[in-house]
Amino acid sequence: MADTPKSPGLPVSGPRRRTEPHEAKVKRAAPSRNGEPTGLLESWDLLLLRLFFTVLCVVIGWHFHPFGLSRTAGAVFGLIFAVSIILCELRVRRLSLRRLIGAGVGSILGVLGALLIHLVVNMTTIPPETKSFVGIALVVVLGYVGLVVGANKGAMLNLQAFGGVFGSERSAGHHPAKILDTSVIIDGRIADVCEAFFLEGPLVLPRFVLRELQLVADSSDSLKRQRGRRGLEVLERLRQLSGMEVEIAEEDFPEVPEVDLKLVELARRRDAKIITNDFNLNKVAQLHNIEVLNVNQLANALKPVVLPGETMRVFILREGKEQGQGVGYLDDGTMVVVDGARRMINKTIDMTVTSVHQTSAGKMIFGRFDDRAEAAARPPAKEQPNLPADRSEAPVADRDRELRPRPIFPETFRR
Repeated sequence: MADTPKSPGLPVSGPRRRTEPHEAKVKRAAPSRNGEPTGLLESWDLLLLRLFFTVLCVVIGWHFHPFGLSRTAGAVFGLIFAVSIILCELRVRRLSLRRLIGAGVGSILGVLGALLIHLVVNMTTIPPETKSFVGIALVVVLGYVGLVVGANKGAMLNLQAFGGVFGSERSAGHHPAKILDTSVIIDGRIADVCEAFFLEGPLVLPRFVLRELQLVADSSDSLKRQRGRRGLEVLERLRQLSGMEVEIAEEDFPEVPEVDLKLVELARRRDAKIITNDFNLNKVAQLHNIEVLNVNQLANALKPVVLPGETMRVFILREGKEQGQGVGYLDDGTMVVVDGARRMINKTIDMTVTSVHQTSAGKMIFGRFDDRAEAAARPPAKEQPNLPADRSEAPVADRDRELRPRPIFPETFRR
């Protein structure tokens, strides 16, 4: 039978492959990452600009050959200088605007402080050579210290206070930081949420939380030690996730003894959110008007909706508190209490939902088990002939036939 050509409008069995235009493939091949431009043309423009800057530095070094160098050595010096500037530019463009502002302000303050100290040094009787060395050293050291400290503290800046000046920066993809609590780290579900790309923005790990986690991991109690090591594994898993930034916050508040209040104070200063599954910390943060992301609330919101009257299948694990009750659990940990299922322990049954109760600890489902429906669903047993229980009730002829001995050699009786 000859093969007939397939119609282009009919679906073809097997895996379907999405087709996309050539422009979409080009844009997907050059994604935006950490401020890098998107698209092929933009990348080539930036590459040409860097190449032009490198050639310009080489020509300037060859023409002026500073520090008494030859022209060839001056060209090599210009090339090294250009490469250093490009590497610095690649690093700086990954920083946020708040860190750049903090670094700039910190370096300016450091240089101003160095100039003021140098004015005092000039009034002394120190030799001129020493004064020059002290002035240069002050500018370098204080400028460096101001740059590093300003970049570190720049994350605490609130750009919303400037109105709409930096509105484009926030709308371009800025997300508030999320501070991790010890309980949510040990819980471990935060790593699954981050892997599913449902959480954006930098994750902040305070130093005092990491210290508390290390104390739990070094505990003499085997259960606490296991929980602490699990938390450290979750942190390593978060650090290895692509596109997720984990920052260790050095801020500490010695005047605040409790860790929960330290988290609240850090979130208030950084204008950040707190990720936790601790009920008490959730309430304390809400009293201080701090936004909280509770993992338990997220898990309860993602549980399937069950309505009264629906039928569901559940495995009865143990007996309940009331008489005749059986208790089972769904795959997501939801507790199911079934009336009349006590004798069905270690069995899977079909139950009818009667009510659903939402508590602070989670959701509970109540239902009833109908053994009549279970019996009707069973396959009918094979019918057996009605034999009398006592042989004395059988007919006499049948009883004699059963009791009459059978000859071993029937042919002897025929003679």
